[in-house]
Amino acid sequence: QVQLVESGGGLVQAGGSLRLSCAASGRTTSTHAMGWFRSAAGKEREEREFVAGIDWRDDDTAYGDSVKGRFAISGDNAKNTVSLQMSNLKPDDTAVYFCTAGHDIAALYFGDWGQGTQVTVLS
Repeated sequence: QVQLVESGGGLVQAGGSLRLSCAASGRTTSTHAMGWFRSAAGKEREEREFVAGIDWRDDDTAYGDSVKGRFAISGDNAKNTVSLQMSNLKPDDTAVYFCTAGHDIAALYFGDWGQGTQVTVLS
């Protein structure tokens, strides 16, 4: 199992920026991708929204439609870390952000999850 620890959440004004980070430890040998999901208040786990993912093997990245052009994912395969740079934040971006790790981007939802970090965007 992979343990994931997120950091960097907080409170920000609309239009501002935040950077989230996540570090993976444990059995990471089968982990080829890491990414982020988010869950707005009152949403069930099944309704968590895909935000971004990165696959170490080919540096492929993917983004949810609502964050394209505003968020950027990056990572360090050697250190098993991933970051999410969030810019031009909107109140609708308010959510708990979860770091995930899995075999590939498509499998991130079914992989290992962190505890989450709260991001609140004020209007």
